[in-house]
Amino acid sequence: MADTTPGRDASLRERAAKVVPGGMYGHLNAAIFTPAYPQFFVRGEGCRQWDADGREYVDLMCSWGPVILGHRHQAVEAAAAAQRASGDCLNGPGPIMVELAELMVDTIPSADWVMFSKNGTDATTQALMVVRAATGRAKVLVAHGAYHGADPWCTPSTAGTTPNERADLVEYPYNDLAGAEAAAASADGDVAAIIVTPFKHDSFEDQEPVDPAFARGLRTLADRIGAALVIDDVRAGFRLDLRGSWEPLGVRPDLTAWSKAMANGYAIAAVTGTDALRGPAQTLYSTGSFWFSAVAMAAAKATIETLRDIDGVALMERAGTRLREGLAAQAAAHGFTVRQTGPAQIPWLSFEGDATLEKGMFWADACLAEGVYLHPWHNWFMSAAHTDADIDRALAGTDAAFARLRAKFGAG
Repeated sequence: MADTTPGRDASLRERAAKVVPGGMYGHLNAAIFTPAYPQFFVRGEGCRQWDADGREYVDLMCSWGPVILGHRHQAVEAAAAAQRASGDCLNGPGPIMVELAELMVDTIPSADWVMFSKNGTDATTQALMVVRAATGRAKVLVAHGAYHGADPWCTPSTAGTTPNERADLVEYPYNDLAGAEAAAASADGDVAAIIVTPFKHDSFEDQEPVDPAFARGLRTLADRIGAALVIDDVRAGFRLDLRGSWEPLGVRPDLTAWSKAMANGYAIAAVTGTDALRGPAQTLYSTGSFWFSAVAMAAAKATIETLRDIDGVALMERAGTRLREGLAAQAAAHGFTVRQTGPAQIPWLSFEGDATLEKGMFWADACLAEGVYLHPWHNWFMSAAHTDADIDRALAGTDAAFARLRAKFGAG
């Protein structure tokens, strides 16, 4: 059994500070949150997680997106274990690579082929390599403030990067087709791709659904200027629609980047593309020592099949809607005006007039104390493991947190 001695998180942080730069780095660095946030976790089960001090949480972050069926899902773990018993990182991929690629091509209407890697950043970067190989052009239109990964061309921090690594990016405002048109015109015929997220999910800001006219307009613009439309579905993929997040809008991309939820926590990413880009994709030298490991591929196949068979998207939407309705009622009862933005499956709550996030951070800390793990400035994630009872348990915690917030700040 894992050691969950009280104070173990603090001890682990102290030890980590001696052997890891800053003790932790990247988006999982708890030092960038408030002190209430635990850094180390020891177990997950369904929609629950336990931190190193033994505290249990209803998990509304789902490991920041990868867990979509629930931690340690039986079918996924069985598939991974069966593949692991035969081999994982071998001299070449296992047959499971072909099986997974066939499943994705059968599931995703815009996919004629698949290339695999490990992280979302791998996939977005690889997609841009394909379109540059196809077009011989350099410029990429990217929405202002959008997150596409942590490589030098897209990382939110410029530390360790050079201006040249971003010189070929041309920004446009999300949901502003005229702005995208102007950005394309400024690149003077050198646009290789337009990359876009399925909805606006920038941190620290209310999420914004895509305007269908904007989505269709980007498709038309890409066709007119001879560029590829690339959808970064790393964050939203498989939560909004198994076929691709813009498929319900009738907008099909040339390339799509996938990762996060596609293997229920196992490390894998993919680029899917159309036949027109198959040849250019073959010209890339893009690889990694662990990109073709078979266990994650087996987990991905089981994850996608399970989501299909149980209608996982509908289950997540149901859970997210129940949570959203409960939070709205609680906020009103306690006298707070809140905004709930994003799809029900990928929600976020913010407080009216809370520019400094003081209320949001206090409330999130209070939720942690009540056994509900969520975040004050990053969107949350639902999973198919969130039952009505789990959501009701979470709502009991959030209601107590609203009461604490009212005691601290008063209503409003």
